[in-house]
Amino acid sequence: MGRDLTALFDPRSVAVVGASDDPAKYGHAVAAQALRAPDRRPVHLVNRRGGTVLGRTAATSLTAVGEPVDLVVISVPGAGFEAAVDEALACGAKAVVAITAGFAEAGPAGLARQRAVAARVRAAGAVLVGPNCLGIADNTTELYLASDRFAPGGVALLSQSGNLALELQLRAEPHGLGFSRFVSLGNQADVTLVDLVEDCSRHEATSAIAVYAEDFGDGRAFAAAAAAAGKPVVLLTAGRGTASARSAQSHTGALTTSADVVAAACRDAGVELVRTPREMTVVLAGLAGLAGPTGPAGPAGPAGPGAGVRTRGRRTAVFTDGGGHGAIAADAAEDAGLEVPELGGPTQDRLRTVLWEQSSVANPVDLAGMGEQRPLSYADTVGALLDADEVDAVLMTGYFGGYAASEGGLGGGPAGGSVLAEGETRAAKEIVAHLASAAGKPLVVQSMYPGAPSCRVLAEAGVPVFAATEDAARALAAMTGRPRPVDATRVAPLPRPAPPLSDPGYHGVRALLDAAGVPFPAAREITDAAGLLAAAAEFDGPYVLKALHLLHKSDAGGVALRLADRDALLAAYREMHTRLGAPAYSVEAMADLTDGIELIVGVNQDPRFGPVALVGLGGVLTESLRDVAFALAPVPARRAETLLRSLRSAALLDGVRGRPAVDVGAAAAVVERITTVAAAHPEIAELEVNPLLVRPDGALALDARAVLR
Repeated sequence: MGRDLTALFDPRSVAVVGASDDPAKYGHAVAAQALRAPDRRPVHLVNRRGGTVLGRTAATSLTAVGEPVDLVVISVPGAGFEAAVDEALACGAKAVVAITAGFAEAGPAGLARQRAVAARVRAAGAVLVGPNCLGIADNTTELYLASDRFAPGGVALLSQSGNLALELQLRAEPHGLGFSRFVSLGNQADVTLVDLVEDCSRHEATSAIAVYAEDFGDGRAFAAAAAAAGKPVVLLTAGRGTASARSAQSHTGALTTSADVVAAACRDAGVELVRTPREMTVVLAGLAGLAGPTGPAGPAGPAGPGAGVRTRGRRTAVFTDGGGHGAIAADAAEDAGLEVPELGGPTQDRLRTVLWEQSSVANPVDLAGMGEQRPLSYADTVGALLDADEVDAVLMTGYFGGYAASEGGLGGGPAGGSVLAEGETRAAKEIVAHLASAAGKPLVVQSMYPGAPSCRVLAEAGVPVFAATEDAARALAAMTGRPRPVDATRVAPLPRPAPPLSDPGYHGVRALLDAAGVPFPAAREITDAAGLLAAAAEFDGPYVLKALHLLHKSDAGGVALRLADRDALLAAYREMHTRLGAPAYSVEAMADLTDGIELIVGVNQDPRFGPVALVGLGGVLTESLRDVAFALAPVPARRAETLLRSLRSAALLDGVRGRPAVDVGAAAAVVERITTVAAAHPEIAELEVNPLLVRPDGALALDARAVLR
């Protein structure tokens, strides 16, 4: 059930320690906000000098309040912070909001102080938000403990940046979006992002969770909480392009970046990952559209994001009144991951009954000027598209709104267009009526005149309306949901830790993987010519010879292939040993490479998200081709197959130019085994099988490497 945060969001009483009449101090802003709802609960202002604050008598200390206080906001200099926390706990506080700075963000000494305070809070059975935060607010309980107001609505905003939270609020306002809660995360010394996501997922008035985070803490736990939330989670994060902390001694380490890890975690958890505050607002506005005519209104009212059910289909009909707008919108839709297929014959025939001869009905569907002759053709076309079984969503783009804009003095439409304006507004109302019976199919509109009366009719009914084509496409992509593997309903749990790997050498890693069912060719480790000949007598050629204990054997010329017999093997050994002087070598049976494809399977231990798997095209060109996909490990076989088929080169798996298809199922099963082993060995920083040879008759690991932390 997660932690009980009732005292944080719905306390019986509140005290602001550090309340001030000085507008330059944060204690002034928080106190002023706290007093917005004085009848909801007792609000006590505390200032060590006493006197009055904002016209109310201030207590000189929490003890002087004379009664228990459920939630205490502390906004005092760092030197007095610990004493203020101790007094709050002594007065029975069950929640503390620590605005004071100078702790973990200030260095090791500050981190030690922070940990000590958090431990005392937890020992008292209380919870702590911060330190170094900017407060909290809950519109549903009239709790206002941040410096700014947040319009009420259905979005819970969890942010590590105060300024970004303010920007999101400003961007949300034109879309009619509001907030159920706001929490400034601060240093997450006690209450973490994971705790808050879990609590907001249980909060009935919250229908979408918006997160800005730079520090996930336990990133895997965040992904698991988001996957289990049962409502949309939208994430904006920074630093995704910086390589994660790793030793990078393998292809896997060199190829894995924080951007890959975060994207993989979001995909696995069903989180909407966005890049900018604008995109976050666009996605939230799209999700809010699901609570309009296409879905039931949530507790936040008509603009409650996520109250509707996102359709899984992404077949999109682009509808326009101008060819240019249609072409641009079709490209934007496909860039956003939507499909814009040509409409089938029956649907095209149905469209021809409501459009005129010169209209295009293939997709994009183009009125070709009919809107000026008959504005209701907009509604007729939208209705026909929503009725089509082959259409999952509609993106309407172009001039719609321009006729009514002229009548409303917004500078659009032809002069004297009152008749057209009236017709366009009527068309908007009929579009809303069509949506009411459209079985949850979403509609998003891009208009040159988004503020026009006809567009406002759509927006007020819950239809997202945007000025930018790319925004409309992105919002629609969020409304339709994203395809996920059939078994990706949650983040796979980590297996129990296994006994640490004692031999990280080549044959030690092979033995570890072999015990887990990963198939390898026969191999023996040797240190001299006599051992080499003895090994060769155990299995037939052709042979492979590898020099061990080299970082990249192939690059150093430490691999010899297709050695036909023992004489060729011995000659290769003498040449390689003279050149490299390696302490040991591996003699192996040469695999049949006919009709095979080389893959790479690796796992990198990310400091935030734990083991992250990589699969892709392998061999010596892995880093050059960079055709790879990522997922949180362990990776179940069905999800592994989905990852393999998502590669740019996936067509090779099914056979091209006369080559037979390879056994993708066998490869996926090996991926599951490798990633499960890696997930059970946290002491392994990087584990890699490269290449994994996949043939029509199975899969075989040809090389392996492990790098310990």
